[in-house]
Amino acid sequence: MKIRMNFSEKRQAILDMVSITPEHPSAEWIYYALKPRFPNLSLGTVYRNLLRFKREGMIRSLAVVNGQERFDRNTSEHAHFICDKCGAVVDLDIALPEDISLPAGHGGFEVTFRQLFLRGLCPACAAKKE
Repeated sequence: MKIRMNFSEKRQAILDMVSITPEHPSAEWIYYALKPRFPNLSLGTVYRNLLRFKREGMIRSLAVVNGQERFDRNTSEHAHFICDKCGAVVDLDIALPEDISLPAGHGGFEVTFRQLFLRGLCPACAAKKE
């Protein structure tokens, strides 16, 4: 019984990390953040739970940034900015165009979700560049 409770507590902690951080965390980020609290936590446990949350529609996978898949608790359609230098992923409060359509010759596809990514340098990285 106690083993089951620990597993549930870890699962909730993983979901909470995706929910409370504005960082759009990777599995590795979550793992290192939770490791002090759960010394027996494995990176595999984090990955398995993130996959489960994705399948259940509780989180979204955003993109691979600097070699790591990044996650978002906000599953609504919205835009992000990704810094090409430091890998920061930031929600943007801009409206997505309503009239996005596929060009001629791409018939038969049904769009079920729209997501916009803008890439470049965040303010901190842009300042370092100067």
